[in-house]
Amino acid sequence: MLKKVLLGTVALLALAGQAMAADRTEFRIGLLGGENETDRLRDAQCLVDHIKNEMGFEKVSLFPAADYDGVIQGLLGGTLDFAELGASGFAKTYLSNPDAVEPVLTTVQTDGSTGYYSIMVARKDSGMTTLADMKGKKLGFADPDSTSGYLVPNVTLPDAIGMPVADFFSETGFGGGHENLVLEVLKGTFDAGTTWSSGIGNWEDGFTSGNLRSMVDKGILDMNDLVELWRSPLIPNGPLVVRTTLDPDIKAEFIALMKALPASDPDCFYAVENGEFKDFVDVNVDFYAPIIAARKALIGS
Repeated sequence: MLKKVLLGTVALLALAGQAMAADRTEFRIGLLGGENETDRLRDAQCLVDHIKNEMGFEKVSLFPAADYDGVIQGLLGGTLDFAELGASGFAKTYLSNPDAVEPVLTTVQTDGSTGYYSIMVARKDSGMTTLADMKGKKLGFADPDSTSGYLVPNVTLPDAIGMPVADFFSETGFGGGHENLVLEVLKGTFDAGTTWSSGIGNWEDGFTSGNLRSMVDKGILDMNDLVELWRSPLIPNGPLVVRTTLDPDIKAEFIALMKALPASDPDCFYAVENGEFKDFVDVNVDFYAPIIAARKALIGS
């Protein structure tokens, strides 16, 4: 009888092991819109390789969305295992379903801060040099779910201009993501636009990280063609989020992989994060409480 019990236990353990192995058939990564899809897929490929080689997944799939909401809906629907969101995108996800994803890490800037800025840029040849020069002109935002490209400007600009955004600018619109927004500013579609940046480092480099740095690195932007008109207060860096129902062992292994990435593969860390960062640091929902409150107050969801 004891022998049968032991054999049965071994069989159950073997089945459990098979079930755990099945969980590693595919790891699904969502990529936010706002940058050329080919560039997004190329920059994320090194992370795909790390996850396959170090975590034993048979397949790692990348899902580049046309906009921020595409990734958010994938996370809410449980069809994505991991994504890196902006703070406002996470707030939208959390307000829709607080149990859908868990924020686990965020980036640390080269100066040790865990924040970045919304920066309003205009063409240098426009003659504008300050925010006041934008009165009565057309302002472009990046994406409705962007923190720096929409939420924070709408929350903080009224104090800077002394009136509601709609009363100060002649018109506002969306550029279809951060990269395209800056290109539209350069084309003259908007008189100025808001994008994201570390705000530290050299102007000519596009700062140390962010959309401007990424565009400079790709050779599609010369910072001498732009001028900064306004900068927001510091914004919390966006979170790396994982599906809450992800297997705990897989979740722990993935977090460990990401924490090791800045030292184990600096080039991959740079590519995935769009510029120079120092490290990753642990975060939770509390870190984003002000952004969640701001989004709920402004947008309602």
